[in-house]
Amino acid sequence: MTTTATPATTMTNEEIHTLNIRKEIVIDAPIAMCFEAVLAEIGPGSQLPDGKPYPMKVEPWPGGRWFRDLGEKDGYAYGHLWGYVQVIKAPTLLELRGPMPMSYPGENFLQYRLTEEGSKTRLTLTHRAMGLIPPEQREGWSDGWDHGLGRVKLVAEQKAASKKR
Repeated sequence: MTTTATPATTMTNEEIHTLNIRKEIVIDAPIAMCFEAVLAEIGPGSQLPDGKPYPMKVEPWPGGRWFRDLGEKDGYAYGHLWGYVQVIKAPTLLELRGPMPMSYPGENFLQYRLTEEGSKTRLTLTHRAMGLIPPEQREGWSDGWDHGLGRVKLVAEQKAASKKR
């Protein structure tokens, strides 16, 4: 006996949404320490707002991957690709692009621009995205970036303070 499956077709019209977030902070640390703190926060030093470690990997060269490595099981590598390094000009600029934590059609652009202001550093973060971004994600990302920038500031200022001792 032969069974024939009939494929189901579902068509819906979904809206493409955009996201544009821009945030600035001033960090009491030299620009090179701030750039290293950015790489740490988006890399192995990343933490969730509750303090739980959320280690990532970033390959700091053009075309380098930014991803979450969850190890191997049964011969397969597990993880999540967040994006690729588009531009890196240490210690003043880092640009990443990719799906980030989107499990739906979408594209993200993330820029960290660092500028010296005397003995301090101004860090400007720009996050632009477009895609089928659900409302809860459009509304929640701004707070997430506040947390991430706060971590960069903390790490850089602690390192600068320890160098002064």
